[in-house]
Amino acid sequence: MKIPVHITAKGPALATDQEAMIQASVAGLERYFARLVGCRVVVGVPHRRPGGEPVEWTFRLFLTVPGGELSVTRQARPSFREALEDAFDAARRRLQDYAREMRGDVKIRAEELQGRVSKLLSYEGYGFISTQNGDEVYFHRNSVPNAGFDRLEIGTDVRYVAEEGERGAQASTVVPLGRAVHAGPPDDGATVPALKGVTP
Repeated sequence: MKIPVHITAKGPALATDQEAMIQASVAGLERYFARLVGCRVVVGVPHRRPGGEPVEWTFRLFLTVPGGELSVTRQARPSFREALEDAFDAARRRLQDYAREMRGDVKIRAEELQGRVSKLLSYEGYGFISTQNGDEVYFHRNSVPNAGFDRLEIGTDVRYVAEEGERGAQASTVVPLGRAVHAGPPDDGATVPALKGVTP
């Protein structure tokens, strides 16, 4: 980006790891929209306990793009991570819509595909999926519903929706399929668990 990320906290000062999570999430937006000029993030705490501990968090994002500014405001969430993921997921969708408008594309119904998680960069908040034809597709933590990114492992089978981003193919929605390492009956569409000691 041409303009450094600007973070404002309206309430308690943000911890170092919280600021790092915001920076990583902004970097993830650039993977979806390389022409992002700047990003201003306002973190609020509308409600607190008597001792000052946050009860809810809110995020407001102001995205500077060629020709203007896009804004995203999300309702309060009970944890910092939930609020952050919700806000940046909405920002990603907003940027994708804006990119399509710039290109004059017609939105086409996305096709669900299957693949396997091949790389995970947990701190940076993104990973890659190995596709059935041997390619790798980028995905961001916000593309995994229900804060499921932290539960992913290398080798997890997933289904995903492939979209064309500013820098090539990427997964916009990543849903883990059942695996043998998890207890309980598999979900519909789950892969057959591998037998112990047998290489697929």
